[in-house]
Amino acid sequence: MPDVRSRRQRVHQRQERPLWDGFRPGFWSWLHTAHAAGVVCSVDAVRDELMDGADELADLVKALPRSFFRPVDAVALVELQKLAAWANQTPQYTQTAVATFLAGADNFLVGQSRSLGFIVVTHEMPAPESKKRILIPNACEAVGAAYCLPWRMLREQNVRLVV
Repeated sequence: MPDVRSRRQRVHQRQERPLWDGFRPGFWSWLHTAHAAGVVCSVDAVRDELMDGADELADLVKALPRSFFRPVDAVALVELQKLAAWANQTPQYTQTAVATFLAGADNFLVGQSRSLGFIVVTHEMPAPESKKRILIPNACEAVGAAYCLPWRMLREQNVRLVV
């Protein structure tokens, strides 16, 4: 069965880990600082998924400046079309995988990052054999978008989250 959990459900699952509780406040504080310095941002589609609920995660997202989330522009639309064409023309993926990817925020995250020349930060690992879910790294590789793990970004930004 494909992983059809929303980004919100996946983030919530990660936040329930005991280690996350120790550095979550520092991480969200760093997001504010890093955004103000022009280091990090996200896209409106991610904001929409994360705001789908009345809980702590939605409150944390609401506290971010609106400028943290980028709207779709004309250049991004071109990249999104390329991404949709790739997803629809890749026979290994099920129709459900393609539909889920194109309807969700991951599609916008990859397409908009490609159009802006930004790096997608994701916990996901490439899985070229995946059939039931289009993973962010696979989509990035297909369209030439850069991606990395969160730990790499935090290390490269010299982030120190003190507990």
